[in-house]
Amino acid sequence: MPSASCDTLLDDIEDIVSQQDSKPQDRHFARKHIVPKVRRRNTQKHLQEEDSPPSDSTIPGIQKIWIRTWGCSHNNSDGEYMAGQLAAYGYKITENASDADLWLLNSCTVKNPAEDHFRNSIKRAREENKKIVLAGCVPQAQPRQDYLQGLSVIGVQQIDRVVEVVEETIKGHSVRLLGQKKDNGKRLGGAPLDLPKIRKNPLIEIISINTGCLNACTYCKTKHARGNLASYPIDELVDRAKQSFQEGVCEIWLTSEDTGAYGRDIGTDLPALLWKLVEVIPEGAMLRLGMTNPPYILEHLEEMAKILNHPRVYAFLHIPVQSASDAVLMEMKREYCVADFKRVVDFLKEKVPGITIATDIICGFPGETDQDFQDTVTLVEEYRFPSLFINQFYPRPGTPAAKMEQVPAHVKKQRTKDLSRVFHSYRPYDHKIGERQQVLVTEESFDSKFYVAHNRFYEQVLVPKNPTFMGKMVEVDIYESGKHFMKGQPVADAKVYTPSISKPLAKGEVSGLTEEFRSRRGSPVGSASRTSAAPAGAPSPGAAPPLRGSALLASAGLALLSLLLAFFVKIYN
Repeated sequence: MPSASCDTLLDDIEDIVSQQDSKPQDRHFARKHIVPKVRRRNTQKHLQEEDSPPSDSTIPGIQKIWIRTWGCSHNNSDGEYMAGQLAAYGYKITENASDADLWLLNSCTVKNPAEDHFRNSIKRAREENKKIVLAGCVPQAQPRQDYLQGLSVIGVQQIDRVVEVVEETIKGHSVRLLGQKKDNGKRLGGAPLDLPKIRKNPLIEIISINTGCLNACTYCKTKHARGNLASYPIDELVDRAKQSFQEGVCEIWLTSEDTGAYGRDIGTDLPALLWKLVEVIPEGAMLRLGMTNPPYILEHLEEMAKILNHPRVYAFLHIPVQSASDAVLMEMKREYCVADFKRVVDFLKEKVPGITIATDIICGFPGETDQDFQDTVTLVEEYRFPSLFINQFYPRPGTPAAKMEQVPAHVKKQRTKDLSRVFHSYRPYDHKIGERQQVLVTEESFDSKFYVAHNRFYEQVLVPKNPTFMGKMVEVDIYESGKHFMKGQPVADAKVYTPSISKPLAKGEVSGLTEEFRSRRGSPVGSASRTSAAPAGAPSPGAAPPLRGSALLASAGLALLSLLLAFFVKIYN
């Protein structure tokens, strides 16, 4: 009987069968020399024993899996895809870590604290004797780290094979899939976009438009994991958006390591993609753009302003500046100067009135002087960014910045505090009290006291918890503001606008499966979801309802019982 664990590290699924193993024809020949001997036994007792498998047996596809994701929206999208594939195969996705048989840990390598949480979760999983599969940027960028040894790893471009990796891990094998997707030698954007997924929020679809980037920032570890730019074709992205709206999504987020660089590797650009997407966005639904670095948005400013003025696109853009010192930006290899950043922001503020510009700043980058930091403070005081992500610099192993002379830790910490104090010194929404705004409600607040909505500028507006508001456009009067939010009171007798989309999937329900995926997994067509991944059109009216894991198990159990009965009938006859 095979061992429940395996000390040998397998590089791929195919390594499980070696050349020394017996071939099917060898086993068939050996069977000719075996004379079966019938031994009568208590049939009733035997059937009772066979009714449930032995306690030490392992049947993949029935276990409970807990998935934890750290990091950006791209990583969250990957986590949703992995959850969808596993659920479609029969595994149960649970939110109770202690109850799970296997932990799928989807990591982030941007900062040390995120990796520390990841490492601590691995330690806890080992202590609780959980099966472990690792994913995300940490194992992809540094697969030979000591604390990752002996564990199964799935690469960021291999998430379409998560079922195989989980299956082999449950059997006791250690599997690593870290390769890249290529077509005729050309690197692809990653796993197919039409894979099944479980959206964390059924109303929000996260679409990764490309992976990797064109930069070589000296502090960035993500580049080691995601690599160079690889974009998805426009038609595939548009098809994914259409499918999302067929499943009740009312808000789409476009994400990548740098959305502004989209298409440069496949002969197109971001505006071309966005104009195609706005054609398929139903009225009442919204599109949010992801982060873009200044160099790749400069040449598209006119077109981007037109798109950001579109009624179904949030007037919001995330443009990281990182520092207001050209000397620091040069050491970071950011490929722009502060004047470039200001030109982008000033142009968009003029052409898109009220636009929200979010930005990032790193405090204490190697070589940053007091004057460099003061320049950054001045920039924040000048533009009063309503959304500002302040990060203390952490040297990431293997990056050029980690080898530079470091700013003392206490100085980095103090600069981070000082900039945070400046940021909290102004309130960006006080002047909006008394305004009437139309907002799209998509989620519940962390304290469960309000629903969270966003206005035209992707500013957060808290509204009363009225179930009829969820997923709808609501007109509200702003009566209160805080540092990060406003509060709105629904206008009396105002019409709640319902987007022209289907009813949303239930929380935890698997998004539509393609026929190709179903055939690859051996499931009958139409058995996994109410919606297909067809490029356009309504779902098939004859589609069968979703088959839950229990139904699949029941079917398998009946088939096994039939085989056993046939076997005993043959023996006793």
